[in-house]
Amino acid sequence: MSDGFSLATPVQTLHGTWSWDGWSAARWVEGTEPDRALASTWLDILEAGRAFHRAMAHLDRPGCLDDRDDWWAVADRVAWGEHVVQVHPRFEHLNRRLLRALAPLGPPQVVHADLTGNVLFSHQLPPAVIDISPYWRPPEYAEGVVVADALCWHGAQASLLDQTGVSVAAVARALLFRMMTTNEAVACGRGDVDLEDEARRYDLATAAIGV
Repeated sequence: MSDGFSLATPVQTLHGTWSWDGWSAARWVEGTEPDRALASTWLDILEAGRAFHRAMAHLDRPGCLDDRDDWWAVADRVAWGEHVVQVHPRFEHLNRRLLRALAPLGPPQVVHADLTGNVLFSHQLPPAVIDISPYWRPPEYAEGVVVADALCWHGAQASLLDQTGVSVAAVARALLFRMMTTNEAVACGRGDVDLEDEARRYDLATAAIGV
């Protein structure tokens, strides 16, 4: 447990490894999922994330990040201009709009770039951060992902941007990340992706941040 958050610590397998057949395990932590219909929930998630990132700020860049080639890793690199992919025609105009809104977000460090569904709350204990998705990016990028998810998937209002203090540039970068993840899923032939619905959500979120 650290200042402002608790952590679901990883557990080794019987063979002494940290993963097995693509799966990992962590110790049980107390807490439940918050009500994401409340604007205050997003502030609480961001505060837990900020506490987590303060605690991670001293860490070196993990070398294992270079080996990742899943959709999310590829999409992240595309969002940061480190990799180029064929953008689906449905996303081309939105991609250009979001690219114009980008700006520097500060120095990188280890961040959890999927906090939205991975912070649990308890009345007795600090928020529990679980299922860490590590990236070497500025902390505000991780915050932008939370706001982008709130706008896209949880019916948050555009006013959330002002309430959280997260910059337009951070949310724009995060929307590129999420959109390019969908782009990769479609490119790989994933049949259960509702391209039109997801594109509509990204469009609405982009408009909500004024881009």
